[in-house]
Amino acid sequence: MKLSGDLKSFSALIGHDFGAPDLLIRALTHGSVSSATRPDNQRLEFLGDRVLGMVIAEALFLGDPAASEGQMAPRFNALVRKETCADVARQIDLGKVLKLGRSETLSGGRRKLALLGDAMEAVIAAVYLDGGYDAARQLILRLWGARITDVEEDARDAKTALQEWAQARGLAPPEYVETAREGPDHAPVFTIEAKLENGIVVSAQASSKRQAEQAAARTLLSKVAS
Repeated sequence: MKLSGDLKSFSALIGHDFGAPDLLIRALTHGSVSSATRPDNQRLEFLGDRVLGMVIAEALFLGDPAASEGQMAPRFNALVRKETCADVARQIDLGKVLKLGRSETLSGGRRKLALLGDAMEAVIAAVYLDGGYDAARQLILRLWGARITDVEEDARDAKTALQEWAQARGLAPPEYVETAREGPDHAPVFTIEAKLENGIVVSAQASSKRQAEQAAARTLLSKVAS
């Protein structure tokens, strides 16, 4: 199987020449366009998440020998969460080469956090299977780049940080409400609205309620801190 022109350009952009092009094609195939002969990227996403975790854990461990487990854990979580994967995906225009069904395309699938984050993890797995751990490690370190060294010292859980912010100002804890659920059962996208007692409201999307709540909390934190 050969890569199309856009996928060849994407392969060059991420710096990996695929010996098995079908791996990249599968990594970029969403469930909305998959078939019996064209599998989607879910299994690759599962593997890529684990490879990413190993590389990031190793980078944090070696990068700061004096850091305790308590310091490394929140940094790790900040670097491997779906929102960060989606940010990296946007950085390399991954959305442009995603293979999506018509309805998913029309609903803005190329910009959805969950789809971008999942596909980024799948691409990592594709590189890992095609070139081995070192190739995947080089890809991740190159794409995550300064995020690894600049990760916030206090990369706390966003919901906890937002609740502490509200309590310090005499406000009730923030409320989280699910306002929408889209997509098939095997790949849902949740929209969560986060609201503070002072009336500030934001919303965020992710592939699980927990991730969507965290994303909304981070957005709300950045809004009230600006």
